[in-house]
Amino acid sequence: MTRFHRFALRCTRAGLLAALAAPVVLTGCASGPRIEDHAGQQPTLDLRRYFDGPLVAHGLFTDRNGVVQRRFTVQLKGTWSGDQGVLEEDFTYSDGRTERRVWRLAREGNGHWSGRADDVVGTARGESAGNALRWQYTLRLPVDGREWEVQFDDWMYLMDEKVLLNRAVMSKFGIRLGEVTLSFHRP
Repeated sequence: MTRFHRFALRCTRAGLLAALAAPVVLTGCASGPRIEDHAGQQPTLDLRRYFDGPLVAHGLFTDRNGVVQRRFTVQLKGTWSGDQGVLEEDFTYSDGRTERRVWRLAREGNGHWSGRADDVVGTARGESAGNALRWQYTLRLPVDGREWEVQFDDWMYLMDEKVLLNRAVMSKFGIRLGEVTLSFHRP
């Protein structure tokens, strides 16, 4: 068999594998959690009630291989006037670095929410049902002296009146970079 034939055979095999894998990949992209799946779950998450007053959160960032890259604590304070709220977040990382983010949140009705912050590109969008909220946004992150725009797909679950769990997938160009896990606690 010539080099050309071996090359063509490898390309044919690769093409066949790609063709066989495509439906699996596409199905994986189309499936996943839906906010409607949580509609009957209790307790009901009301952002205005849960994020009102002081809270604390503990979290970590794991890279795409599951390796913990950063640990942090967040002191939060929420205030509301009707359907408009301000959520102040003060981060302290395990290396001593600090960061602050101030969200301006709005309830838009029918389980829909929006939010803005200085390091968020455009408007964050959320949808809630039952005990869950899906929150999606693009964040500007400083990385090695440059700024990256990365997408966050957050899922928050109210466990009881004091504890809210948050799992966020971080990606860029559709490629998963890692995951943020947070546990919020009301005093």
